[in-house]
Amino acid sequence: MCKPSPTKPGAGLYIVATPIGNARDITLRALEILRGADVVLCEDTRVTSKLFSYHQITNSLLAYHDHNARQMRPVIMERLKNGESVALVSDAGTPLVSDPGYRLVEACAKQGVPLTTLPGASSVLSALVLSGLPTDRFFFHGFLPNKSGQRRKALGEIKAVPGSLVFLESAKRLAASLGDMAEVLGDRPAAVTRELTKLFEEVRRGRLTELARHYSETGPPKGEVTLVIGPPEAEQAPEGEALDQIILAALETGTVKQVAAELAAATGLPKRQIYNRALELKSGPK
Repeated sequence: MCKPSPTKPGAGLYIVATPIGNARDITLRALEILRGADVVLCEDTRVTSKLFSYHQITNSLLAYHDHNARQMRPVIMERLKNGESVALVSDAGTPLVSDPGYRLVEACAKQGVPLTTLPGASSVLSALVLSGLPTDRFFFHGFLPNKSGQRRKALGEIKAVPGSLVFLESAKRLAASLGDMAEVLGDRPAAVTRELTKLFEEVRRGRLTELARHYSETGPPKGEVTLVIGPPEAEQAPEGEALDQIILAALETGTVKQVAAELAAATGLPKRQIYNRALELKSGPK
């Protein structure tokens, strides 16, 4: 754990969450670290400079992103080993969540460099709690592939996850992605969130097919999109005439006892209920 002093942060890497929209959504501790660190690593100096200007921070910025990470990482690690304090931010939200930084944190952990996190804004959690969908278990996927075939394959791999699914998505691909999701995952309840914490924040809830149709008709929405999809829905057990038809078809090849056991396992209905109904159907009308 990095141990800050009253004047400047202690040596180590500080992973700092920054606002996802509203510039005031940042902690007091994060502001202290960003002002006092020896250097602040960021994806785009132009983006972080705007945040610094808003909060009157004059610290130095150093670009660290996917394109220069391999070259910059040894330089940063050397500075950390020499006792400097380094803050890491992304363009918005919590670093490492669909943003660069994992390899740097991995290097610090392996080489015994102190590191800690300053938690804060996250589009993933913000969308999840606003969605109105189950929050007790969820799976974050990030961005899906651009092409429909690859996208459907990726969706098929997580179809059975027993929790809500959270995705980041490009506005221009939203309608197509929602359509693929409905085809692969089924017509689950979902929520499309955009411009979170900003002036025109919006959460649109509905079934996947309904949402796909809406965005196909209205066109891509403005702003950044985070999508939440509900967990798999339990299939409704057959009843009435539909159940009778299933039992009669099964009786053509199996005994009453076999049918009761197999259909109870397949439908979740009580074995005794199916057994009694199978007996009635097998004996025919009285």
